[in-house]
Amino acid sequence: MAELIIHSEKIKENIKFLSHYFEAHNIEWSLVTKVFSGDNTFIKTILTKDVIEKIKSVSDSKLSSLKTLKAVYPNLETIYINPPALAHVDDVIDYADISLNTSISTIEALNASAKQKNRIHKIIIMIELGELREGINNEDVVAFYQSVFNLSHIEVVGIGSNLGCMFGIEPSYNKLEQLSYSKALIASKFNKNLKLISGGTSITLPLIEDNLVPKDINHFRIGEAAFLGVCPLEGQQFKGLHKDTFEFYANIIELIEKNVVPGDVITDSNNGQAIHNDSNRSTLKSYKAILDFGLLDVDKNDLEAEDNFLFVGATSDMVVIDVGDNKTEANTIKYKVGDKIKFRLNYMAVARLLSSKFIHKVYV
Repeated sequence: MAELIIHSEKIKENIKFLSHYFEAHNIEWSLVTKVFSGDNTFIKTILTKDVIEKIKSVSDSKLSSLKTLKAVYPNLETIYINPPALAHVDDVIDYADISLNTSISTIEALNASAKQKNRIHKIIIMIELGELREGINNEDVVAFYQSVFNLSHIEVVGIGSNLGCMFGIEPSYNKLEQLSYSKALIASKFNKNLKLISGGTSITLPLIEDNLVPKDINHFRIGEAAFLGVCPLEGQQFKGLHKDTFEFYANIIELIEKNVVPGDVITDSNNGQAIHNDSNRSTLKSYKAILDFGLLDVDKNDLEAEDNFLFVGATSDMVVIDVGDNKTEANTIKYKVGDKIKFRLNYMAVARLLSSKFIHKVYV
């Protein structure tokens, strides 16, 4: 079985480093744990007490993950970072202390549920800044706030935005300044000073270094930098964070010399791949290795191999690579059945591999 190696201590060091970094910049932050999907081993191995005490809150996009977190750390502040579905408002009240919201009807339902459970639920109103993900239009902020700020069991604690997660819209001082402007409008009209202006994610970290984060932006939601040590905009390491936190090893389960191109009539394969035959290469041969993971586990485009070879194709549970003549520079055999192929991973690859039940996870 293919293995995902998780370097627990390096991840813990990343989290502690970020805690000190944000504290030095007077910024509150929340650790976004959605990549681990509430895995119990992750909580036991990485989210230990010495780590939890360094962070203000934990955020996740899965209510089941927040439920697991609350079972282990009932006093830990949790944030639900998806706009809640109306069908699940009761669970949001039970497992999330704060939720990100964009719908008045949903907030009203949260208020009703919180009232029934005798709780005060905190919300952050998300504002659209160009990413076309969750967020109300900037010009609607005052009217939206006016509709929800007097609800009996809802406390509006902040406004926020999301940049870079879907279309890669780059954060900038001017974009984030729009949040400061919205905060000022609310303060002026309602005499309300919002506690949290949640405008930062891993993609925004370089702006802190360049003094391009408006002073009102005081809350960051960080996942990728904590777990992979990088800022996603350019995939560059952020300061002293560890990048080598995950390694993926796949096993060679077959290695045979075969034709370079498929034979006979070629159609679209069942996973949507199409290969265009080339009669000039029909007599050529090379060694094909089959690896023990597939499209159900991870997209090969999110992997970076440490060795040079060609990806031939993939099915739901296998990946085929071309290793040429399978010889080293010294003319010895390079690979054999049972050998492992090592890959480096991006954030999406880690997320998919961690969620796959067919991949063996090893915490070291």
